[in-house]
Amino acid sequence: MADFEKIEHTALAAAHGAAKVLLKYYGRARVVKKKGEIDLLTQADKASEDIIVEAITRAFPDHAILAEEGSGKEAESEYNWIVDPLDGTTNYAHGLPLFSISIGLARAGKTIFGLVLNPVTQELFLAKEGQGATLNSRPISVSGQTELQDSLMVTGFPYGLKTMMPELMDRFSTVLPKVQGVRRLGSAALDLCYVACGRFDGFWEQNLAPWDTAAGECIVREAGGKVTDFAGKEFSPGGNQILASNGKIHDAFLPLIC
Repeated sequence: MADFEKIEHTALAAAHGAAKVLLKYYGRARVVKKKGEIDLLTQADKASEDIIVEAITRAFPDHAILAEEGSGKEAESEYNWIVDPLDGTTNYAHGLPLFSISIGLARAGKTIFGLVLNPVTQELFLAKEGQGATLNSRPISVSGQTELQDSLMVTGFPYGLKTMMPELMDRFSTVLPKVQGVRRLGSAALDLCYVACGRFDGFWEQNLAPWDTAAGECIVREAGGKVTDFAGKEFSPGGNQILASNGKIHDAFLPLIC
């Protein structure tokens, strides 16, 4: 049985500590190295991850940690923390307030806890398996939209988009005329949380890493939504494709991207 009280306490402390660092550097972050053509790594990114990994390791020394910047640790445990210390790095580096800290915990391959914090707006999304999802401690749920043509969707483009342009544009051009509109925010974790609280009706993206989706997909599920891959199969934290929706438009949307 997972100790959700301790898990939540640890994740909250880690996230708020990391948020202080991100806000300290916000507006003056410097790129330390390039991981890819448009994949920026800032000093803040590394500092945030160090705080989170240290807090988790101190509280749960036997748990494994998968972290984006590589400071996690392997362990023989059914519990695996999946951490993105700064989701939306490009937004952050350009002074855009759409970025987040994402902390998920998976047990035996399924995410059972998710936390996403936007340090600027102080919106804190949280979910625990079987206990629903909240935004700043208030219960949230997905939208009630049933008509695809009236649905507001959100998507993202992976860092390797130049090599995938025809495939991405084909999907995008297929979706766009069938829905009310499509947005692109630049933070998959926030995209998922916005589906969970009803701001968007659905989100799709491909070529994401586990730390991009682990916390957010748990929050969507606990808010009453549905999360699958593009073939409609159950999503797992290591999945390469994700469609998260309010569940009501899911089956109608799948053929547009499969």
